[in-house]
Amino acid sequence: MSPGGWIFMLASNGFVLGLLVFCFFKVLAKPRTAGRLHAPSTTDTGDEGT
Repeated sequence: MSPGGWIFMLASNGFVLGLLVFCFFKVLAKPRTAGRLHAPSTTDTGDEGT
């Protein structure tokens, strides 16, 4: 295989492995703030008083 082929193969594998690590980190890391997952208490759902 030519040197250009080796460079392309190593760069491609490095990119895929880097993306894999990044995605695993984003999925498995703890969220920074737990409060952002809750709806505000002022939200009118329209289900009371009907």
